[in-house]
Amino acid sequence: MTNQHPALVKGHVAVITGAASGIGLATAKAFAHMGLCVVLVDLEGDRLASATAEVAALSASGETDVVAIGTDVSKLDELEALERAVIQRFGRVHVLMNNAGIQPGSTLFGPQANWENVLGVNLMAVINGTRTFGPGMVAHKDPALIINTGSKQGITTPPGDPAYNVSKAGVKAFTEALQHELRNTPDCNVTAHLLIPGFVFTGLTANGRTEKPAGAWTPEETVDFMLQSLVAGDFYILCPDNEVNRALDEKRIAWAAGDIIENRPPLSRWHPDFSERFKIHLCEK
Repeated sequence: MTNQHPALVKGHVAVITGAASGIGLATAKAFAHMGLCVVLVDLEGDRLASATAEVAALSASGETDVVAIGTDVSKLDELEALERAVIQRFGRVHVLMNNAGIQPGSTLFGPQANWENVLGVNLMAVINGTRTFGPGMVAHKDPALIINTGSKQGITTPPGDPAYNVSKAGVKAFTEALQHELRNTPDCNVTAHLLIPGFVFTGLTANGRTEKPAGAWTPEETVDFMLQSLVAGDFYILCPDNEVNRALDEKRIAWAAGDIIENRPPLSRWHPDFSERFKIHLCEK
């Protein structure tokens, strides 16, 4: 097994949404260091400009191979304009990372705008980004990757932020369907992957904190794990953190599936009648 995915080679082109901070920025830096041409996509502004300067400083070709394109990914016409601009500049795309995400918080009967904004950025931008860039990536025949950032909340769907859970559950279902489509497309060299971060200290999760909690990973640790998982060919890139290892994640995911299999109430992990059974489940080998 090589230590680098064949799509992640010098001169190839990567497009990363949500690239002005967090996992997106850490990925852009890693790709630039590897010699890829990097397109940082985020809302226009100082954060994007600053991030692009940081990434360009790590690239052997500097600003020649690292560009920023301000884009509201929730708008299909802007994604289509982004794709045209990237193709005009670089000719083809080898890596698409649909990573942009927001989390303003939501309640079942709360503000409509929160639901629309979260679903627009976290779900529809992934769908529309893939549908916009994907056909060209399949057509050029080079090894290529589509990486969609999901969440454990889209799998175990804990109470507290239903719009976010729905968006990330949708990303999971869409990316699974995407990989099935790609693997059944003749002569296709594109693969899809679902990035499932653990607790990562980013602007999205900081909640006013300025220092990384001990339990959290850095974005850089998450990207390192992602790169190793891509080399291994993993579809589900289930990231641990300093609090939760894979074994605990597996037990939580298995319990969530068990709600259907055993006909328990939904979200039984948080149901008073099942809380003790869940604790016993965590202790079972």
